[in-house]
Amino acid sequence: MNNDSQLLVSTQWLEDHLDAPDVRILDATYFLPDDERDGRAEYDASHIPGARYFDIDDVADSRSSLPHMLPPVEKFISRVRAMGIGDGHRVVIYDTHGIFSAPRVWWMFRLFGKQDVAVLDGGMKKWVAEGRAVEDTPPVVRDRHLTARRNAAMVKDVTQVAASSKLGDIQIIDARAPERFKGEVPEARAELRSGRIPGSMNVYYRDLLNRDGTMKGLQDLQAAFDRAGVDLAKPTITTCGSGVTAAILTLAMARLGHQLNAVYDGSWSEWGMYNDLKVETG
Repeated sequence: MNNDSQLLVSTQWLEDHLDAPDVRILDATYFLPDDERDGRAEYDASHIPGARYFDIDDVADSRSSLPHMLPPVEKFISRVRAMGIGDGHRVVIYDTHGIFSAPRVWWMFRLFGKQDVAVLDGGMKKWVAEGRAVEDTPPVVRDRHLTARRNAAMVKDVTQVAASSKLGDIQIIDARAPERFKGEVPEARAELRSGRIPGSMNVYYRDLLNRDGTMKGLQDLQAAFDRAGVDLAKPTITTCGSGVTAAILTLAMARLGHQLNAVYDGSWSEWGMYNDLKVETG
């Protein structure tokens, strides 16, 4: 396999490997609060055969007031082992939307040291549209040994992002919609200011996706970053509303061979809350 097919797998590839003993499938569907939908309930009703459910609000740091922040490594290991995922398994992650929250979980696995992990291109949306099999019963799982080690270089906190914003040493790329990036609309969370991190650039995550929920080809991805003024020869920090769609940018850049990337875990849920952090608009 080439590098790209190790990051993104097709629905046909997954169907061909549903019964492979080393493949583990995760449904990482997450809905925004305004959606008024329940990812777990929808998984229980219908999922790709053999899939386990990965809840990003559960596999998270319960001590933080911010949404779905990275968990301690011990909690990640515990939760993932209980899903029957261990060393030697190839993990394929999907979500209902096509590509939305699955890259967040892909990034988490890589941050905790597991490299053999990919996102299903087009997700459940494409899988169902193609008439492929689904089921409503969870698989029987047994606890497996998982080795994990946290790669601190793949995540940034507010202090590190503030320093990069001030120094301009690392490119900050915001995945939110242009009107949110420009501060033209109020944020969904009432306590958050509108605007962006000073010096950041905007690559709207939806501009990286096709209408069927799949990710665009390499040439189109490169063009999207070029239009925003992003230099993929330099290190980057991706950000968004709460650290979910930022990982879509990270996945797209990984497909283009870019490795010097970190996600700002707190994202705008954190930056927009503190009045002592500067905000740009317009």
